[in-house]
Amino acid sequence: MQPTRAPVASGPFAHTAVAYGSDEDFLTLVPPLVADALRDDRDVLVVTCERKLGLLDGVLGEDARRIDREVTEHWHVSPGRTLAAHHEYARRGRQTTIISEPPWSAWDERQTLEWIRYESAINVALAGLPTAVWCLHDRAAAPGHLAHTHPAHLNAHGVEPNDLYTPPERLVLPGDGSPLADPPATAVVTAFTAETMGGLRRAVTAQAREAGMDRNLVASFVLSVSEIAANSVEHGAGHGRVTVWAEGDKLVGEVTDSGGGLDDPLAGYRPPEPESLRGYGLWISRQLCDRVEIRSSPGLLRIRLHMSLRP
Repeated sequence: MQPTRAPVASGPFAHTAVAYGSDEDFLTLVPPLVADALRDDRDVLVVTCERKLGLLDGVLGEDARRIDREVTEHWHVSPGRTLAAHHEYARRGRQTTIISEPPWSAWDERQTLEWIRYESAINVALAGLPTAVWCLHDRAAAPGHLAHTHPAHLNAHGVEPNDLYTPPERLVLPGDGSPLADPPATAVVTAFTAETMGGLRRAVTAQAREAGMDRNLVASFVLSVSEIAANSVEHGAGHGRVTVWAEGDKLVGEVTDSGGGLDDPLAGYRPPEPESLRGYGLWISRQLCDRVEIRSSPGLLRIRLHMSLRP
């Protein structure tokens, strides 16, 4: 299949799905995307497995030295971190092209849903930036809901609008809004106010160490919890509770705020403006934690943070 070439981007930002079914398809579709971008003097990042990077090098020849590359298993560590890495690359001051393939077959159902949300959130996180994001996926491994996350797709006729696309703020995935399980009876609860934030950080530090968390991760966990708690102090009721417990190989910290709900379904997915003094709490926590769950109802906001005990 040799598609008719289309412009790399239809505007400052473009997000396009690229489905393939074999190595032959991959080598038909991807090298022209790289060549087009290099010809337009764009910075190019390619993220896929080592084997396919090798296949691409064999076709690109000397041009292979002109692209940035990452191995997908190292790049797709957690949705928040990967989204931030995309955003950082796209803000380099030049036009950029990102060609990325998540390892869909490596994830369980819960992880897959989180990464589908990430694919959808790209549309708001990178909006307005001069970047073209081409998302590769093997047809045999791609989850069904992925079809709703890209405004366009590349096929044999070139780039075409995706009729199944759902704007990120309207995307509903299985499990959205399902009640969170109650913390175990052994969980440790610490109340906080503006005046006791230092004591909260010390308490969470002690709980993380007691749970056996790697010392290099403790600071990240404490920062994540304290950022969310600080949001409650500044924007919520002015006080709240933090509940911490171990759950398998994870440490979980839940911040509850009785001051009201959170109306934005994409909270923490939109990067704050560089000059902004606010909006960093959830953005930072999504990068540091393996998973962030939010449940909002009138008069109660629960934000649950999950972090591995070991790197």
